[in-house]
Amino acid sequence: MRGVLTAFAALYWIFAVLIMPPLWILALLIHVLAWPFDRRRVALHLFGGFWGSLYVWLNPIWRFRVTGREHLPWKGAAVIVANHASLVDILVLYGLFRPFKWVSKAELGRVPFVGWMLWLNDYVLVKRGDRESIKHMLEHCRRHLAAGSPLLMFPEGTRTPDGRLQPFKEGGFKLAAEHGVPVIPVAVAGTFDALPKTGLVFGRMDCRVTVLPPLDPARFATPGALRDAAHAAIGAALGQAQGPAAADAAPARS
Repeated sequence: MRGVLTAFAALYWIFAVLIMPPLWILALLIHVLAWPFDRRRVALHLFGGFWGSLYVWLNPIWRFRVTGREHLPWKGAAVIVANHASLVDILVLYGLFRPFKWVSKAELGRVPFVGWMLWLNDYVLVKRGDRESIKHMLEHCRRHLAAGSPLLMFPEGTRTPDGRLQPFKEGGFKLAAEHGVPVIPVAVAGTFDALPKTGLVFGRMDCRVTVLPPLDPARFATPGALRDAAHAAIGAALGQAQGPAAADAAPARS
């Protein structure tokens, strides 16, 4: 079975790379045509959602479903926070098909086609442990929120090493409180074994993405309390007992 999965993964990665150039050309065309009336690049982002979801739809051993999508705004700023277990999280969260701006690690910006889409969509990039980069990231996030664009962050800061929910960083919750915008928790279950943190061979996936009711920052005394509420909501949706909600580190990125 391992040999079959290895061969399938090799063929799948070849296919994934081969479809990138035509999809990139189409994305560039959408950007040019939509730019005069779509400065927030919603059409381009939704096409990116189709592109990302395509890789899940066409993988015969992957399944995913979304519930609670009605909690996500089409218009208006928000901070969307999701747990992070696998690179596949990015693909299944594209399947939310709502406009938002990712906060992503800067290394992805150097990957051909993937990085070009990040730049073209004006997503937010941040370098790990770089104070100046974190400062620019926060400024970029503030501009998006001021323009009415939701942000999507992984408040754990990186992928979980063991599949369990990790402590949350406070940066995204401070932004939500500063701008008076809701925090929308999203629980992603079932992706941990789909694509290991090291290696490129797939596992089976039955993913469930649950969008939870928004949290109003005005109802919480501090950003830390808001963070703890989001952590508890996601943990409950994942069926995991709660550990510490806080983490002393830089704001989140994928």
